Amino acid sequence: MSTRVLTGITTSGTPHLGNYAGAIRPAITASTQPGTDAFYFMADYHALIKCDDPARVARSRLEIAATWLAGGLDPERVTFYRQSDIPEIPELCWLLTCVTAKGLMNRAHAYKASVDQNTAKGVEPDDGITMGLFSYPILMAADILMFNAHKVPVGRDQIQHLEMARDIAQRFNHLYGRDYFVLPEVVIEEEVATLPGLDGRKMSKSYNNTIPLFEGGAAALKAAVMRIVTDSRQPGEPKDAESSHLYTIYRAFATPAESAAFRAQLEGGMGWGDAKQALCDRLERDLAPMRERYQELMANPGRIEDILQAGAQKARKLAVPFMEELRQAVGLRAAAAPAGKAAGKKTGKAARFVSFRDDDGTFRFRLLGADGQELLRSRGFANPKEAGALLQRLQAQGGHDFLQAEGLAYAAVLDGDTVAQGPQAADAAQRDALLAQARQALASLAG
Repeated sequence: MSTRVLTGITTSGTPHLGNYAGAIRPAITASTQPGTDAFYFMADYHALIKCDDPARVARSRLEIAATWLAGGLDPERVTFYRQSDIPEIPELCWLLTCVTAKGLMNRAHAYKASVDQNTAKGVEPDDGITMGLFSYPILMAADILMFNAHKVPVGRDQIQHLEMARDIAQRFNHLYGRDYFVLPEVVIEEEVATLPGLDGRKMSKSYNNTIPLFEGGAAALKAAVMRIVTDSRQPGEPKDAESSHLYTIYRAFATPAESAAFRAQLEGGMGWGDAKQALCDRLERDLAPMRERYQELMANPGRIEDILQAGAQKARKLAVPFMEELRQAVGLRAAAAPAGKAAGKKTGKAARFVSFRDDDGTFRFRLLGADGQELLRSRGFANPKEAGALLQRLQAQGGHDFLQAEGLAYAAVLDGDTVAQGPQAADAAQRDALLAQARQALASLAG
């Protein structure tokens, strides 16, 4: 059995070297492992919480998709899509919102941090806090639960959100009496590289200390590396490799043998200028081929769009029927009718009974839904009056008392006698959906 792994990246900026080493590269590597069913998506709905610049969000969606593909992600092997191309995700988000306690959201770290900042500034606790920020964990839960991911790799700052997703899933399962959702497991990547930025702090757009991955080409990469802060030791003086940001970044891309050689050179007195050039050369070996693919993709956005739409189709093959099942669970609507039937085709008609004489000379009646779907077919009667009397009895009583499931079908049973049967379903869930449609149709006729 394969393990479904799901990872998302927010489309609010341009990927940098730290994003690649810390998230993109390990995710791509993981997707190639046997028994892994990988779902990777661009969280562009989440970006709206953090960014109100439409041009930046649109550009970021393109850049991030091109980065993953240039980095070696195989869209034939994984399901790669944009969050906003799956309309079932926000629909599920609302279903989950309706079962999520506000108190749970009050405890979310991001919300509490914003409240604390407002309190420190002496303004209203919720000043400037949107419902997007407040309910962010529910949308994240919908991302995960829509595809019933088994494992979700996250940083330590996201562990609470995974715990909330599990709480929400358990609540829904309990309320609606079935394990609709798998409880996702958090995966902490302890060995994933966390790269220092130009100033030694964690590489982050928030600190404006990033090294570009592809944007600006080799010149921009070299210019950033040359700005990395080093100590005052001169050429010829031994350097402390372990405390050197240059060595940390070099080690994240080099082989063990290459790292050992670079370390020996630093400890042997290599100058910082030469060390920075050596780092540039090592990074270029990996990044130059990917940068070329990235530039080709960015010059052909239609190719990226085709890949993402194909990924969305793969994702929706799972999302659409699952959402139908969840709608049925909460009582919103029936699931899809069996293949080949006219479910979903609007005829403008109400549910109705139709009487007819069969080829064998017996008299029968059928119950048709508003969409023309046959929901019941009676057994044959020799006397049309007998068939008519039973039809009127079914119509007068509604369908909750005498409609009974029988295997993968259902039947109308009056006084211990089966008088009509429903269609054969593919599975129990489809049978239950059809049974609900039949009861609804009979109830409308009785009314």
